[in-house]
Amino acid sequence: MRGGRHVAAVTGATFDLAAGECLALVGESGCGKSVLASALLGLLPGNAQTGGSAVVDGTDLLTADERTLARSVRGRRVGLVPQSPAAHLTPVRTVGDQLAETVRALTGLRGPAARKAAAEAADRAAFPAGHLDRYPHELSGGLAQRAATALALVGDAPLLLADEPTTGLDRDLVEHTADELRRHADQGRALLLITHDLAAAQLTADRVAVMYAGRIVELAPADAFFGEPGPRHPYARGLLAALPEREFTPIPGLPPELGDLPPGCAFAPRCARADARCEAVPALGDGVACHHPHDGAAAAGPGEPAPVRGDRTTEESPRV
Repeated sequence: MRGGRHVAAVTGATFDLAAGECLALVGESGCGKSVLASALLGLLPGNAQTGGSAVVDGTDLLTADERTLARSVRGRRVGLVPQSPAAHLTPVRTVGDQLAETVRALTGLRGPAARKAAAEAADRAAFPAGHLDRYPHELSGGLAQRAATALALVGDAPLLLADEPTTGLDRDLVEHTADELRRHADQGRALLLITHDLAAAQLTADRVAVMYAGRIVELAPADAFFGEPGPRHPYARGLLAALPEREFTPIPGLPPELGDLPPGCAFAPRCARADARCEAVPALGDGVACHHPHDGAAAAGPGEPAPVRGDRTTEESPRV
């Protein structure tokens, strides 16, 4: 940044993701979720720096050069549903043309076969066939989102990064998109779902990773997170309590600026459990980064969500 200042947008994010599994990365806006997705595809701005490794099918995405990313990673090994779909659609090409071009590039199909595959991708994303001849500026936000989802599904990439794929969609389309993304994983592919839509995460995820102020603060099986015993981190419990179908109680305060984080635990200024121990940054251990995690099926305290059993149950996926 200016003056030689650095901002740690994402710090110490560690997780694995198996074939056939969906990991939902959730948290408030500005916590670093989309930055993480951009880092995995080499799409960070020029002044960004990365460290560590992110290995997919033997390729380290963080150290791969642009030629490797462009020719063998993006769209082929790793697909992306972008957070801002309108910015990723070519403004001078119709949606149908862009789908057909993507089919040709990723599958090698030509002519009628390519057009058929493009129409099938549009149908999977609930994009109306009658709108395929429209240009991006003629689309609503929801239609642009569905067009971007269709493009991401074309290659059936082994890993799909879906960054806020339900933005601008009504509830029926949210459920359709969640079902299609779940089907992508059920067919033996991996899905990283980045969202603040906890309802979509509950429909789709096998595991949930909660991010706050650039750090993963909880990693848990989805059925335990949304059902019993519920989240262990106070911030994660607050996210569920804020849902209208639960307590509709907001978390007090605001997330900190990533360039001006408080010392120790970044959530401490908003946490009713904070004490002197929280002056040290908690490490992520046993699935939670908190000095005072909620454990077991203890009754919820004031302002905390009571455990509610989720609709989905899943078996533990094999780790890789």
